[in-house]
Formats: sequence, C-alpha cells, structure tokens
Amino acid sequence: MDADLGSGQALSGYSKGYCASVDAIRNQEYPLMNDTTYLDHAGTTLYAKSTIEAFAGDMNSNIFGNPHSMSLSSQLSTQRTDDVRLRVLRFFNADPDEFDVVFVANATAAIKLVADAFRDFDNRGFQYGYHLDSHNSIVGVREVAHLGHQYFSCDTEVDMWISELASKQVKVPTLIAYPGQSNMNGRRLPLRWCNQIRYAARETGSRVFTLLDAASLVSTSPLDLSAVAPDFTAEAGHIFERRKYFGGGTVDMALATLQWHAKAEQSLHSRLEDGTIAFHNIIALNAAMDTHERLYRSMANISAHTACLAELLFERLSKLTHWNQRTVCQIYHSRSSTYGCTETQGPIIAFNLCNSQGEWIPKSEVEKLATVQNIQIRTGGVCNPGGVASALGWDGTELRNLYSKEELRCGDSNDIMAGRPTGILRVSLGAMTNMTDVESFANFVEDFYVEKSAPVVAVNPTLENPIDRHFYIESLAVFPIKSCGAFKIPEGKRWEVKPEGLAWDREWCLIHQGTGAALNQKRYPRMALIRPDVDLERGVLRIHCDGMKDSVSLEISLGWEQTGSLISTSMCPMSTKRSTVCGDQLALHAYASPVVSTFFSDFLGVPCTLARFPPQSANRYSRPSRSHSWKHKVRKIIMPGSFPPDLPPPVREQGRNPLLLANEMPILIVSRSSVNRLNENIKAKGRPISGSPKAVAADVFRSNIVVAERLTKLGDAEQPYAEDMWSSLQIGPEKLRVDVMGSCERCQMVCIDQLTGIRREEPFSTLAKTRTLDGKVLFGRYAALARAEIDAMEWEPPARRTVMVGDLVVPKYSET
Repeated sequence: MDADLGSGQALSGYSKGYCASVDAIRNQEYPLMNDTTYLDHAGTTLYAKSTIEAFAGDMNSNIFGNPHSMSLSSQLSTQRTDDVRLRVLRFFNADPDEFDVVFVANATAAIKLVADAFRDFDNRGFQYGYHLDSHNSIVGVREVAHLGHQYFSCDTEVDMWISELASKQVKVPTLIAYPGQSNMNGRRLPLRWCNQIRYAARETGSRVFTLLDAASLVSTSPLDLSAVAPDFTAEAGHIFERRKYFGGGTVDMALATLQWHAKAEQSLHSRLEDGTIAFHNIIALNAAMDTHERLYRSMANISAHTACLAELLFERLSKLTHWNQRTVCQIYHSRSSTYGCTETQGPIIAFNLCNSQGEWIPKSEVEKLATVQNIQIRTGGVCNPGGVASALGWDGTELRNLYSKEELRCGDSNDIMAGRPTGILRVSLGAMTNMTDVESFANFVEDFYVEKSAPVVAVNPTLENPIDRHFYIESLAVFPIKSCGAFKIPEGKRWEVKPEGLAWDREWCLIHQGTGAALNQKRYPRMALIRPDVDLERGVLRIHCDGMKDSVSLEISLGWEQTGSLISTSMCPMSTKRSTVCGDQLALHAYASPVVSTFFSDFLGVPCTLARFPPQSANRYSRPSRSHSWKHKVRKIIMPGSFPPDLPPPVREQGRNPLLLANEMPILIVSRSSVNRLNENIKAKGRPISGSPKAVAADVFRSNIVVAERLTKLGDAEQPYAEDMWSSLQIGPEKLRVDVMGSCERCQMVCIDQLTGIRREEPFSTLAKTRTLDGKVLFGRYAALARAEIDAMEWEPPARRTVMVGDLVVPKYSET
C-alpha cells in the first residue's frame, strides 16, 4: 500500500458512521463488485442486494394498480406514492408546505419540464443564463429561450451579475441555472447563489428564478433545501400555470369537442405528472431509501467517506512521474476547490495521461486497457461541453470547424487533434467505493503508464539485413461473417485473393434488427462460437453454433440468386438496409426470412439477422492514415519489441484499397514467431494472485494469414516482430505480390478466446506493455493486393492470384 493511503489522518472519514466497514458492506450487499473496479458512480451508482430483495418481496406480496383508479390496488399505489413523496421531501429537509416533489423520468426530464413552463409562461418568451460547467441538459434550455441567453464562464461573472441585479428591475421572466457539482471534475459551485438571487429579485421586484441541477451533487452530498431554497418553491409554482400541454391525470376535466380543460387543483405535482407515473419505480425508491439509511445512516457520512478516498486518489495520481520527472497525470482541477473539502470538491477526478516525452496518451486506448483489467471508468466529453472544452483549451469555433470537416464527433476515437486531447478520462467514487478500488486504479495507471526508464533510441537508424530466413504460410483463414468464427482453409486448397481481400472474407455480418448496427464480439463474445464453413462444391455457406441444441445448422447460398434448392426461405426475400459497420454507413442486403433471424437471435439472445455486402458494388475503402508517416511517429524511438532494435518501422503512404466488411485493410497477417515471443512475455509476468497467465493461440488475433519461419538448423533463433519492417511480400510459386500497409491497432477483442467465447485479461495487457507506440497497441500487419496485381486482373486468370498453406513467403524490407 502506498504510504499516503495508509495515513491515519487521511483515513479519518473512511466509512465513518456507516453501519459496518465499507468492506463488510461490499461483501454482503454488492457481491457483483467483487471482481471489478467500478469507478463511474457519476454515471450511475450501484444498487444493494437487499434493495432488490425487499422490492421483490413487496411486489410479490401486494397488488399495485394504476393510481388513477379507485380500486383497492390503485389506492394502495396512491398511498405508497404519497408516502414516498413526503419521504423525499424530508430527505432534503424541505417543508411540505413550501416544496413539492414531481416524479419524472430523470434529471433531464425535470429540466425540460421547467424549460417548457417558462416558454409558455409569457408570450414574449424568457431570458436564460447558465454556468459554463453545466451538463448538456442545462445548456439545451437556451434553445427555447427566445429573449436571449448568456453563459457565465466563471464564478466571478455570476457574482457580478447578482450584484447588478440588486440595483435594477428585470421585468421579463428570467431563469438562471447551474449545477451544484460539475459532473466533469467534481467542483462544487456556490449554493449561496440561489438565496442571493432570490433576495435581490425580491428587493427589486424582478422576475428572476433559479434552477439548481443537483443530480451530480446529491449522489454523494447532503442537500438542505430549506437553507438553499433553489428551483421552484411554492412561490414559484405559478410559472407552471400557463403550461399549455396537459396529459392524463393532470386535469380535473377536459373536453374533446371544445378547446377547454380545467387543471388539477389538488397540488402542484398533480398538474405536472403527465400520464401514469412510474409507480413501481417509486415503490422501489422506498426500498432503496430504507437500505440507504440502514447501511450509510446519512448523506454526510457518504460525503466524508468519498471525500477521504478522492483525496487519497488525487494525491496518488498527482505524484506519479516518469523516469525524467515528467508528470504522468494532467488533472483538471479547479483552483477554487480542494480535494478533501466537501464544500468545494466532490469525489470526481478528471484527467488525461502523458508519456515521458510529454505526448498525450489517447483516451480510447486507456479505456480499452481499463476494460481488459475490469476497471469501469468514463471517457470522452462526459456531456459537459463547456467544462471539457475549457479544461482542454478548445474554443467553440475550433470545435465547430472540426465537426464541419467530419473529423470530430461525440464518442468517436479521434482522441488527439491539433496536439490536444478531445476528451478526458473520469473516475468518480460512490458510497460503496473502498480502498481496494482506489489502490487498483492507482496501481493500474502506475503499472501501465509510468515509464520507469528511457525508451530505446535508435543509435544508427540505417538498414541492416536481418537473417536470411525462409518464411511460409502456416495457416489461412477467412471470416465469412464479420466478428464470427473463422473458416480455416484446408491444406492443399488454393484460395483466391481479390482486391478486397481473400475470397469470401467478411462478406456477411449480423445486424441488430432494431438499430441496424453491425454486431461485434466486443459486445457479444458468443459470436466467436458461430462457425461458418464455405462449401464451394455445393455453393453454400454452412453455419453451425458450438453448444447449440440438436446441432442445428443453417445453409445460405453463396450466389446472389433469390431462391435456393436447400432452404429456399433463407434467401428470399432480401431487403436493403442502412447499417453502421466500423463507423461507416453502408447499404447492406438483409435476409428477411424468420428462419435466418431466429437461428442467430436464439443463439446470441439478441434480435438480429444476417446481412450481406455485395462485392460487385463495393463502395467502401480503407481510410488513409491520419499521421504523416511512420517516421514522423517514431522520431528515432523504436517500438518496444521490434526486431532488430536499430531499425525504425517503414515509412509508407496508406493507399485506398477496396474493402468489404473488414475494419481497416483487406488482409491481416500475423507472425508465428511474434506470437511465440508474446507468449514468453505473458508467462514471464505471472501474478501470484491469479497464477501464471495462460499462453494465447494465434487465433485470438483473427488474422487471415499466419506466417511462420522455417528454422534450418538446431539452435536457430526466431525473429519476432521482423514483420514490422516488411514493405511487401511475394507469395507462392507465382510470386503473388502483396503490399504491407501498416500495423494493426488492437483492441480488447483479442482477449476473447475463439474456442470458448470467454473473455480474459490476456493478451491485451501484455501487448499494452510491450507493443505500444503513440498510445496505440500494435500487433500484426495489414496488407493488400499490390496495385500491379489489380491492374493485371483484366488479362490474367484468377488462378494466378491464389495462396495456399505451405506457400513460400519472401518479404521485402523497407529502406529508410
């Protein structure tokens, strides 16, 4: 344990006031957290086991009817809802005579309800002001503020606006909104603003109201509404009187033939809760509050506990440095807040990572590795555009230009642009976070991202011929259905190579029947157990699934005819659908037959069907590299694990090659020697807790071609990563030329065992330590049929452009 983590002073708030130690609570109430490090409580915190049991018992013991009826079951729902409504008011110390609770779907729905009410209150509209640290849901209100809006970039601007309000009368309706706590970095904004604005408005007779977004704040902090007095108290309830829309349950009477209705008069919530409320959820809330009080006693206890852990994690991350004393973590921490101080800072840490050269490590790559290590964090813009842009130094014009050029989208993997990150890494703590979580994440960053020594530098970056060695094709595979199992091409069978890759490779995919998006193994690991078999003699694609009952198989015609002699329903009809595949919008032909959709849906447990991308109308191409060249990337620093150590990777321009449904390039090549070296590294890092990690099969890399070395005499050593310097290959007796285009950027999908469909830690964890360049984990090489071979297709027979297991492979090495 780090020395800072063990200090008694820092631990003074650790689970203090809880019914038991947080570790005991975790074991009893949160067993699902035992094998994971969950650090996304700002997204949503987790539910206790006893909450589910209590709610299930309540539902099994009672009949709860629609609250709008007068039956006994309906009245029971009404009674329970009223009781929970009062309990929520008391939880926030809100007087029922002055406050009311309106149940809505989420915080965004509540904000939208207020925005709609202000829009309808005055036919002129309303003015709106919001803080730069606001969530998107707060920012979005400006679109309906027809009298104008402004944003406050800092706390000083808000204070100045309030001081000006005290000396002038604001006659038009005005709404001022801000978050109690930034969901980006956890900074807690002044709650005093609500009372100050209320007091100034009263003194001048201004029509100014406040909206406090408390969603992030109240997850780990108490909120006393009697002291803060934000939002819409009884005196602000008249804002809703002119709301135009009404729904079921919000009126005492409505006419269909005349435009007239009478709003419900019993309470504010009765006029605002449109339709049937989610009364089952409200009843569940009561069980959750029971558990919450029993385990944690009060929000003040949770606040102290999370503040303690956040301070420890902040200090641990802040002190991490590389061998040259460069800081590892760039933490986006406000100067006006202090970790450990519950008034100014919540348990959220926003940051990015840098290597020893001061270069940013892509957030997407960190998230991939965290996922493999079973660590749950949030990355990206976290729905806080102002806070993130300000922290990263972007202005609105720059971001809009990047969007216009289609280079930047929310949630994409364009992590670094113009030398700056486009998003952040965020860890957030909750009531049930414990010391192990904090240590696990700090150790993760230190283990994988702190460079203990200087990277290897090329002393003499000139070409030295590697050992003259014979290479041959050890195995060939195609993946007819994207992200499903491989079809191993039999030995002795020559296989055609086309401009878009090996014949029948990734021509089909599975698409979700609701969204149309292509399924992948990262989300559905069982796809590895779907085994396609290309039967050229019969002209069918035969598909079976490991573990499927009765060994049922499906046969699909390889041709594009609309009927088939085997299962005619499998080919007709086919409909064209737009689908998202590897970030591209494509027109796919989906199989509409229920035979096809049921076969895959039943096995995967997700509504999906098969779709095909026609090669004769291929309009999809590999993307040019965004970097200038490998030489630009390397700057004489050699990727760890490269062979030989004094050769930089090749300088190559990425071409535009036709693709079917492959990710980046038509063909993927992996070296057997490199797989062997990787397994040596995996075995060498065996951990006492989990035992020695298992070696991985070459299959996990889902390559089309595995190339092996033929060692001529005893004692010959393999040349792992020699493929890093390959520029092209000549394969087989016809010397078919294949150009090597670049390295494959790996993701956590390589951790799925292709025989069992089970996800594990390796090999991505070891690759992240031994095969990382510019934050990207690289293994294997992309290739494509050489341009000269494509040009010769018009007069040469297809038989020349074939490969076979055992074919000789002669690599050409790049010259720099």
